[in-house]
Amino acid sequence: MSRPELRFEILGPLRVHVDGAGTRVSAVKPRMLLGTLLLHANRTVPLDTIVEALWPDRPPASAVANVRTYASALRTALGGSDRIRAGSAGYTIRVEPAELDLHAFNDLVRQAESARDRADHETALGLLHRALSRWRGRPLADLPASPVWEGDVGRLMERRVSIAEELGALQLSLGRHAAAIAPLRALIAEHPFRERLWLQLVLALYGSGRRAEALSAYAEVRRMLNDELGVQPCAELRQVHEAVLAGEPAAATVTAALTTVLPEALPPVCQLPPDLPDFQGRTELVHDLLRLGADRQRGPAVAVVAGPPGVGKSTLATHVAHHLRDRFPDGQLYLDLGGTTPEPAAPAELLADQLRALGVAGRSIPAGQSGRAAMYRARLAGRRMLLLLDDAGGTEQILPLLPSAPGCAVLVTSRRRLTDLPGARLVDLDVLTPDAGTALLAAIAGPERVAREPEAAAAIVASCGGLPLAIRLAGAKVAGRHGWPLRVLAERLADESRRLGVLGVRASFAASLRSLPPPAASVFRLLGTLEEMPATPSWTIGALLDRPGSDDVLDTLVDANLIHPVGVDELGQPRYTMHDLLRLYAREVATEPGDTGHRRNAVRRVVGGWLSLTDMANTGLPVSPFVPGLTGAPRWQVEPTVARRLAQRPRAWFDAERRSLVAAVGQAAAVGLAASAWELAVSLVPYFDLRAHYDDWRRTHRVALAAARTAGLHRGEAALLRGLGQLHIYRDEFDDAVRNFRRSQELFAAEGDEHGEAIATSGLATVARFQGRFSEALEDYYRALAGFLAVGDQHGEAVARTAIGRVWRALDDHGQAMTWLTAALHLTQVIGDRHREAHVLHEIGLLHRDDGATTAAMTRFRAALGIFEEIGDTEGVAEVLGDIGRLTSER
Repeated sequence: MSRPELRFEILGPLRVHVDGAGTRVSAVKPRMLLGTLLLHANRTVPLDTIVEALWPDRPPASAVANVRTYASALRTALGGSDRIRAGSAGYTIRVEPAELDLHAFNDLVRQAESARDRADHETALGLLHRALSRWRGRPLADLPASPVWEGDVGRLMERRVSIAEELGALQLSLGRHAAAIAPLRALIAEHPFRERLWLQLVLALYGSGRRAEALSAYAEVRRMLNDELGVQPCAELRQVHEAVLAGEPAAATVTAALTTVLPEALPPVCQLPPDLPDFQGRTELVHDLLRLGADRQRGPAVAVVAGPPGVGKSTLATHVAHHLRDRFPDGQLYLDLGGTTPEPAAPAELLADQLRALGVAGRSIPAGQSGRAAMYRARLAGRRMLLLLDDAGGTEQILPLLPSAPGCAVLVTSRRRLTDLPGARLVDLDVLTPDAGTALLAAIAGPERVAREPEAAAAIVASCGGLPLAIRLAGAKVAGRHGWPLRVLAERLADESRRLGVLGVRASFAASLRSLPPPAASVFRLLGTLEEMPATPSWTIGALLDRPGSDDVLDTLVDANLIHPVGVDELGQPRYTMHDLLRLYAREVATEPGDTGHRRNAVRRVVGGWLSLTDMANTGLPVSPFVPGLTGAPRWQVEPTVARRLAQRPRAWFDAERRSLVAAVGQAAAVGLAASAWELAVSLVPYFDLRAHYDDWRRTHRVALAAARTAGLHRGEAALLRGLGQLHIYRDEFDDAVRNFRRSQELFAAEGDEHGEAIATSGLATVARFQGRFSEALEDYYRALAGFLAVGDQHGEAVARTAIGRVWRALDDHGQAMTWLTAALHLTQVIGDRHREAHVLHEIGLLHRDDGATTAAMTRFRAALGIFEEIGDTEGVAEVLGDIGRLTSER
């Protein structure tokens, strides 16, 4: 019997052809089985994956038997073919490259990339046209949606759009502007937030001599992004718009505007942690992983390094990433996903951090995860970048962070075997071999000592079970004790209760803890009560003990290998980390029965230290108009040297400590320190507002608000509601903002806090101004101004006078506007409020521009720009630059 000729199509509704004729597989479940197998053609699909794909909610008891029946039915439908095979692990369908449209698509793309690399753009263009013609819609569009397919289908759709973008770029580079317009419009209809498609459309229209339509297209995307996401177009799209507006010939070519502007818009960024100089072993794995991304034809490459705690996953991934740097010249990004912590990092927050690293201004970052993911992938399009995602908790945390760009690669570390991560190569990391373990011990303890006592060295490595963490701890112990022969440590480790292997780690830590003097043992336990942070500053140890100058305790813990020094922070303070296994053990002994009041007071002091440092750092930031007086929660004063250094670099300190400060708010709320929680959350507002860290602002305020309400702290509730109301304004959520401001106003009034009431009233006025209710806005601003005058808050007075001037400008009463703004400007200069002075100068410039006094307007704009640049307000810089650009084009 001759073997039937088969052809499968999954890039659209599922189609099957047997011997050239279409074959109908009518039943839904067999079709879903076939679709699942074809998505992973030539790879075994585990049986439990198949069951989940066919019955996402609740599989029947006969699920396995049903799958066997469906597979048999499919073999019959395929002409008796033996392509579908059952194995002990699952089912596999074997297809040849030309038999599956997905394989044909990938093959054509590989050929196109090869032609493009040879600068044969004509051939590449034709091959990409042929590749995209294989698509008939969403993969498996006629089958019920399945969560098992979601990742695969999403990656395929993203790849399709990326290839379409490449095709458009090739058309533009070859001068075929008119031919690119219709396909680009069709793609934009499907993906309206993909800014690179809009950029190409603007270029295509302009290159076709349709300048007015190009400008109209830019206006359309600008309006849509502002209405839907509250952001402006990306810098590249704005640059192209300005070039088109100015009539620059270079803007009509992809060479000048696309391949130059986009890839070179940002300098390369390297966020990788330092590589360990004593890295040992893993030669084959390193060699294997160094091929990651070497074949550009395979698309974005993903590798997952999985293994138990302490096996060296992060060390291996970091070592490989450093060796791959030259292959990814556009940069290397690093993210700690915190998958083993109680609260793993949310993908939306991680995306926001990466967008900032890629040059996106804080207020331009979309509010939701999907918008951030779209902007993130657009930023990576056309670039060759390496991502290191450390300590992943699960696939759902990783998928939004994966790029679509074929030139990118991703290294993931996780304690879990992420078998459900589409297209990823899994590397199971095991313990070190005896030789590699001995080499690691020699690198830490000294090669001469290991050479003198090879048997003792081998015994130490064996007692550690080959676990790199345990070997490092053992090596560090003997390295700090030069008088010890290795035999001493080998004999001690022979006792399993003191062994640092994985199975004996708890007993070993207990023995170490018992050997500490009381102050060091107390600090180790108390460290377990603190939220995990990137690295613990040394002043924290003093706060836990309630005494400054705790170097002796720190040295004891370092010598015991229970904490590890990792350099110094922005204040010149040494910082320390604790391995996750040690931290887990510290958390266990911290929660054992004992003096809970002692532990709570220790946390109070640490949070008080963060409050003291934040108070000092805020003196170097612009004064915030949203923060009432904060004096109730206890502070813990850090050493004077720390305070002096902080005063010199407050913004850099906030940047470095942001995650620790956010964790401290949650820590205070969790142990019932509601006053400390709300004051720290509110004291972070000036920094969060300056840097546009709105996610952190919202999270800390919500956590602290729940604590304040539970504790009945009405003034804290009022202050937090005022801060949340401001966030609602930034998101154009005006109804929510009004509710928060009114409740804040009521609570402040009930507490007799006239200043707080004025701050809340100014928020209500701002909402009214934004909504065009100018009479109501003026009434509230005048009421707020009276409150600020009554309590002597000149900064608040300057804010209110500026806002009143804005309202009069909106009412076209330029005389009144100038009177109020001039008074506000004079006041800001008297009190030295540079940030508010810049805002007032900007407003006066707008007033001059409205009156046609362009020279005076430009003078004010440039003065405001200088101050914003001086104080580091990137949002203010961007806003003024936009007005300068518009004024220049109008002149």
